[in-house]
Amino acid sequence: MLLDIEKLLVEEKDEGKRVDAYLSNQLQNESRSYIQKLIEQGNVYINNEQLTIKKYKIKVNDHIEIKIPEPELLKVEAENIPIEIVYEDEDVVVVNKSQGMVVHPAPGHRKGTLVNALLFHCKNLSSINGVIRPGIVHRIDKDTSGLLMVAKNDQAHRSLAEQLKNHTSNRKYIAIVHGNIKENEGTICAPIGRNPIDRLKMAVVSKNGKEAITHFKVLERFKNYTYVQLKLETGRTHQIRVHMSYINYPLVGDPLYGVKKEKFNLKGQMLHAQTLGFVHPTKEEYVEFNADVPKYFSKLLDIVEGKK
Repeated sequence: MLLDIEKLLVEEKDEGKRVDAYLSNQLQNESRSYIQKLIEQGNVYINNEQLTIKKYKIKVNDHIEIKIPEPELLKVEAENIPIEIVYEDEDVVVVNKSQGMVVHPAPGHRKGTLVNALLFHCKNLSSINGVIRPGIVHRIDKDTSGLLMVAKNDQAHRSLAEQLKNHTSNRKYIAIVHGNIKENEGTICAPIGRNPIDRLKMAVVSKNGKEAITHFKVLERFKNYTYVQLKLETGRTHQIRVHMSYINYPLVGDPLYGVKKEKFNLKGQMLHAQTLGFVHPTKEEYVEFNADVPKYFSKLLDIVEGKK
């Protein structure tokens, strides 16, 4: 079944562009890889003929029709995957997610996610975010470790989501970044949106960006690196990674926003969600949790400090 049909007319300024690049820019919610998949599935037509060439270069006045199918329904199964539960009661679960674990199922990550594990370990999770993301109030990236709050019922979910929206929850991260930050602390206030050139990335943008505020504090300086604490006031996709790259102190190990050649054999960015605080949905009192520095992180700290 079809979800939507998009129709576009190519303007002179866009002539000569690859069709997949052009469509990913026009359809701002869709990635270039998704567009290529639509072409492979026969869902893109140019001048009423089915397009079969992903590298086709568009011409002025080309009529393009994109048939967008309904998203594939995923069945999420409970899996007996070990997870570190820091706190749990009838309303809330706080989990210390390990580096490399995806938060919820998506195409390409059907199993082995935090949601699969939570469905096994918890009897109930909130239904607000549907079958694919039960209980998930906020996310952290696959290769970011640390604390997440999960709602076990809809009332708790609404309360926690409201705190995130109003910037009243307390979320602090630690990170190792390239370069030596001179200021002891500071605030990055720069809007974040989809990167207009590479749709798989986010960027600081002047147009169509959402407010994004990150506070940083230097914990320790090394020769070529800085150990920092970061506090989120907003929660945009890849916010810390984008902001630190924007001020020229990218996270060590970041495959998207970091340096091209890393001398360390890392699995991802050096970013850990260490502190999580919020007002409990039913007890109505502030609670705060802390996660120890994980082994992969402390190991690199020892290296940049010169201990190894």
